[in-house]
Amino acid sequence: MKRNQMRVLLVDDHLVVRMGLRSLLEVQPDMTVVAEVASGAEAVKAFAEHQPDVTLMDLRMPGLSGAEATAAIRQRFPAARVLVLTTYDNDEDICRALEAGAAGYLLKNTDSEPLLKTIRAVHAGTYRLPADISARLAQRRAAPGLSPRELDVLQLIVKGQSNKEIAGTLNLAENTVKNHVKMILEKLEVADRTQAATTALHRGLAKLE
Repeated sequence: MKRNQMRVLLVDDHLVVRMGLRSLLEVQPDMTVVAEVASGAEAVKAFAEHQPDVTLMDLRMPGLSGAEATAAIRQRFPAARVLVLTTYDNDEDICRALEAGAAGYLLKNTDSEPLLKTIRAVHAGTYRLPADISARLAQRRAAPGLSPRELDVLQLIVKGQSNKEIAGTLNLAENTVKNHVKMILEKLEVADRTQAATTALHRGLAKLE
């Protein structure tokens, strides 16, 4: 390893992804991969062992998630620089990663040059988010949050249930459900149930099961 090279830890449960990242990073004169692991639990151990300058962290892995691993690493090593690299771009995943202490968030389809630029920026101590993600988070912060009951109703809207069916599922009066739906549409700033379902899936507020 050359002096002053950036030391990078790769965390992803897909071998092909790790191989691609390693092949990209190892040809950079200022970077070297010190370790690669396939789970969040392994990431915590590997970080403690190698204490890399930057960690590229996948989000969804068996066992400990990327956000949980990031939080565990940052709790022990507050100066750790973690860049999330994932296929998921819903708002809930992004918020969980940032709340855990990630310094950046990129999608795996990002071109190599922006990826390398972001890794270097994170190493330099800055925080990096793509412009579209930053705009969505700003909009999210400006919007009122949904209550736990409204989230329950929204999940059932995503499943395609009618107000009457939702009332039966949640043991509520149908008029109460109608009021919840009205508030959901207002808070999400959408016109109808279909838009509410689409927005909920995009933001990670509900999931298809």
